[in-house]
Amino acid sequence: MIYELRQETRYTYAAAIPYSSHVARLLPVDRQGQTVRQAKLLIAPTPAERQETTDFFGNRICHFALDRPHDELTVRLVAEVEVAPAEPYLAALTPPAGEVRALAAASSDPGADSPVHGLFATPSVPLDASITRYAAPSFPARRPMLEGAIDLMKRIKADFAYVPGATDADTSPSDAFAAREGVCQDFAQVMIAGLRGLALPARYVSGYLRTEPPPGKARLEGADATHAWVEVWCGGEAGWVGLDPTNGIMAGEDHLVLAIGRDYSDVSPLDGVIVTSGAHSLTVAVDVIPLSGPSGKRPLRLVE
Repeated sequence: MIYELRQETRYTYAAAIPYSSHVARLLPVDRQGQTVRQAKLLIAPTPAERQETTDFFGNRICHFALDRPHDELTVRLVAEVEVAPAEPYLAALTPPAGEVRALAAASSDPGADSPVHGLFATPSVPLDASITRYAAPSFPARRPMLEGAIDLMKRIKADFAYVPGATDADTSPSDAFAAREGVCQDFAQVMIAGLRGLALPARYVSGYLRTEPPPGKARLEGADATHAWVEVWCGGEAGWVGLDPTNGIMAGEDHLVLAIGRDYSDVSPLDGVIVTSGAHSLTVAVDVIPLSGPSGKRPLRLVE
């Protein structure tokens, strides 16, 4: 499936900002099952400095700075991304969770896709005994890793309420777990905390969902903004598998990956430092529109 992807992020400031410096993680990259046909990041006002790099996890980073007074900042992504259907893999064929735990603990691979990076607590996802106890029943002895992870995902979907505005970017997994409500970021980080508490590798994925569901299907939660889900490491053969606890489904053709990291702080779409004495407001608009089916049935056009 080929998608047209558009996101506009707009900051409006109460007072003019003389200088600001920003880091944007808004440009998708090629990954397994995903091909970026083209992508542009349009910034207004025009930055005085702009540089693109790639971080440890392979995410595309845009550093930019504004050195003249401005009371508004608009960052607009326009892209075309092709997502291939996920290769079918039977959950029952993955190794038992105990074996995955041992394999991850014994890994000496320092690369970006190593399971070791998904094992440890981070400042945004500390371990919590209550969340660990909640996750444990999904992994009885000898249960295949992916079967247990799917069970945990579905329990979170059933037990937590999706309530936009109930939390913010600084809400801890512990607080979201206690309230049993939140948004996709909270559900992803609760699931990650539960898995890591059991010494099972998990990482955070930032991305998008298609905003126009197929005929006869309900619109998925989180499709009106950047979305978040989880990747779980299920052994050397299956590798990292995407699970969406907000919607209780496996990540598939409707999911477009933007960035991958240990937690939200590794993939935050737009960070920065501004010099100001007033308040600011933020609006984000997202459109993920399907353009065609299999590659080759639609000519490539330049994004605007």
